[in-house]
Amino acid sequence: MGNGALLVMDVQREIVEMADDGSGYLDRLGAAIEGARAAGMSVIYVVIGLRPGQPEVSPRNRVLTNSAAMGLFTEGAAGTAIHPAIAPREGDVVVTKRRGSAFSGSDLDLVLRARDIDRLVLAGIATSGVVLYTLCHAQDLDFGLTVLVDGCLDLDPEVHRFLTEKLFPQWVEVALVEDWLKTVADPAQVQAE
Repeated sequence: MGNGALLVMDVQREIVEMADDGSGYLDRLGAAIEGARAAGMSVIYVVIGLRPGQPEVSPRNRVLTNSAAMGLFTEGAAGTAIHPAIAPREGDVVVTKRRGSAFSGSDLDLVLRARDIDRLVLAGIATSGVVLYTLCHAQDLDFGLTVLVDGCLDLDPEVHRFLTEKLFPQWVEVALVEDWLKTVADPAQVQAE
């Protein structure tokens, strides 16, 4: 299976407030995080953080320009913090990115190489944002990839459905959190069930 890491991406207070659909998303994501830790996988949190004044935001980047205009994603702001329901623990890594992909403007690649990680499990908000961008970037870097379908959310449920049911399965493994947890559980524990 290789040396894997769970990427928990953009699950920040203000993003959760915009996207959470009341379906138990944070509970499912919390279960995935605990399962990864129990299996000895690295848990890496990725957050988007823009410097005060947003010097890294180009007016040609519509998404970031609109977000910055709304005051979103400013480093150090309370809304930019990782949601407390899935907060990092000692030993987890937090990476700050400046763009859509978890790799863009961050040191994620350095962290992954230092830990000899070759397989990524993707979860986060939004499916059509950080998950899609990171999936494409990681695929080009030859990482093994799994997307946790119900470990992702999008502001548009139809876009989420299309990506996770039609597009992503053509490129990478997709799984529900519950099914994925069975694959990372201790084999002796699975046989005992």
